[in-house]
Amino acid sequence: FDSLGSHMENKSRRPIWPLALIAVAAIGFYAYASIEVAPPSGDTRKVGGVADLEALAKRSDVNVLFVLVDTLRAERMSAYGYERDTTPFLKELADKGIRFDRHIAQSSWTKTSMASLWSGLKPLHTGVTKFDHTLSDKITMPAEVMSDAGFKTVGLFRNGWVSGYFGFDQGFEKYFRPAGAGLPAHLRRIRPNAQGPGADENIVGEAIEFLRLHGKSSRWLLYLHLMDLHEYTYDEESALFGTTVSDLYDNSILRTVWVISKLHDYVEASGLAENTIFVVLSDHGEAFGERGFEGHARSLFPETTDTPLIISLPFALDKGVVVESKTANLDVWPTLLDLLGLPGLGDVDGQSRKAELTHAMQGGAPSEDENDLTISFLDELWGSPGSERKPAISVVGGGYRYVAGTDPAGRPVEVLLSDEGDQALNVLETYPEVADRLREAAKQELETTQIFESDTIELDEMQLDQLRALGYELP
Repeated sequence: FDSLGSHMENKSRRPIWPLALIAVAAIGFYAYASIEVAPPSGDTRKVGGVADLEALAKRSDVNVLFVLVDTLRAERMSAYGYERDTTPFLKELADKGIRFDRHIAQSSWTKTSMASLWSGLKPLHTGVTKFDHTLSDKITMPAEVMSDAGFKTVGLFRNGWVSGYFGFDQGFEKYFRPAGAGLPAHLRRIRPNAQGPGADENIVGEAIEFLRLHGKSSRWLLYLHLMDLHEYTYDEESALFGTTVSDLYDNSILRTVWVISKLHDYVEASGLAENTIFVVLSDHGEAFGERGFEGHARSLFPETTDTPLIISLPFALDKGVVVESKTANLDVWPTLLDLLGLPGLGDVDGQSRKAELTHAMQGGAPSEDENDLTISFLDELWGSPGSERKPAISVVGGGYRYVAGTDPAGRPVEVLLSDEGDQALNVLETYPEVADRLREAAKQELETTQIFESDTIELDEMQLDQLRALGYELP
């Protein structure tokens, strides 16, 4: 599946921002001609409500455009209240759609997180916790469900951790990494060890060409996994917030959201918005030394596990809906399949949040069962195949977050945070009963046996180099 990507060639250059995005030319599955995105025609969707939400399951024309922005921290988004205007387009999308306010990823490392997102299973149930683990083919994946229902299913990715050889291609008719001939001259990256070819424009160009050819002739699931933010990619026009590492991350968010907006412009201009569910989310966030950690895949604090979920429906909402109840990435596909009226993923840990969404659309107050716990997990030795498991775990419920693992010096750490207080303050001794309850839940989770037996894969040097190009140190 990755080999398809090796036959793709980028033949376009991005015009000066904010001119229209030029779709890349390609050789392979979608024989391209370069096309220019027409100026957006404006939002032509009708205004709808709960009845229209219920009617989605009876419609035979609804598609899913699933955009995952790798390493997007919700707290750094103006759509989530950040003081810098980093996500203007996504705020507009949420203002006529749905924003899930307390959304949590199941890991701070891509492969474990994405295994849970696609399967609806907690990390210890998927068994995907080490760098050489693969998803079991016995797991039912959303693309399989949608393919069986007649959808064309296409996945485009730039992160090697979700490559087909790890099992993430299950159910996709085409699943590949679009080629990129080096970093375009107008772009900059600050991670010296990030050497991934191309940019997110390559993926967006591929997506636009797919929509041009198939957008109106069939139902489809189109998945884009964007990586420019992971690599802190920015340009002169998006460099608005400063020059520190943290500032450049914000600059990269701004540019990434602009790239997404160009894709959405095409969806609107081509008349596809009226039958497309447009989803934007992330696999994990990013830390900037708040607790001594930098980056991700090292801890499970809010900086790396609180992620966005924004959904735009085939109809506009007169006023954007905010779902304040806690949700998780493993709930995403149970919810989407429920909205579409399709079969679910089977007996999984995630659950459809359609009821909470409907309740919020009707103006109901949020409610949460303190026994409804959200688990995140990280094997701190994920990069060491064959090693014993070294678990870090987070348990969120009832307005509190329990985190256990090791600190940057390798010493055991145990923290209790309150949603109502300063997230930097450890209230473990202030609320001992809460700590005991969540600690026990964490203990029980760590004693869980995996439901599916994950296989391992021996990666060749080319595959290892592709992963090292993301900035990871691997054997």
